[in-house]
Amino acid sequence: MGRVGDIFRLSPRMLSPVVRAYERRLQRYGPTARGVFWKDADWQLRRYQVLERIFDADADAGGVTIHDFGCGYGGLFEYLADKPVMRMSRYIGTDMSRAMIEAAKARIDDPRAHFVRGVGAVEDADYTLVSGTYNMHMGADPAAWADYIKASLMQIWARTRRGLAFNLLSHDSAEQFDGLYYADPLAFLEFSREKLSETAEIATDPPLPDFTIFVRRSKS
Repeated sequence: MGRVGDIFRLSPRMLSPVVRAYERRLQRYGPTARGVFWKDADWQLRRYQVLERIFDADADAGGVTIHDFGCGYGGLFEYLADKPVMRMSRYIGTDMSRAMIEAAKARIDDPRAHFVRGVGAVEDADYTLVSGTYNMHMGADPAAWADYIKASLMQIWARTRRGLAFNLLSHDSAEQFDGLYYADPLAFLEFSREKLSETAEIATDPPLPDFTIFVRRSKS
């Protein structure tokens, strides 16, 4: 894997087709689960339920900052809005699509929620959640895409104080589609333990075709 800075300088060439695909999809289906390429709203919800396992008892007391990297139209914020973790908390939604950010701002009028356009973390957060953000590569070279994902994870982990949860489609998924990236779970677990934190853990939740990795900082 190349240096993080080198990979981010090259990433616009890979990401531009992805942005265009998402914006066409949003225009066709609107701010819905299908509008961000999920099979349906139920599977989108189930992924949120898995990702929120990153929150510990202290997080449920509220007063934290949560970064939703690849936020789309803000569905995760709506899922979390009335949960204990959002009491006196702040949510930052980041997405590389201008249209998605505009859709999120138009739909969500909550002072706890802030939406910004970008390809990385722009400020520190206690927790970072990444749901489906790395799934679509639109025919990019798989090795280059894997390098991009790893560089991205290292960048957002550097700005995450307590815990990171991200999911990826598994390479042993029974049904696979062109334009999507299917990752080796054990390879990404090894990467996470080596480059992020040795505390990294992996979970699968059939029939979801993906795996989730949880990375936590050790309490001093």
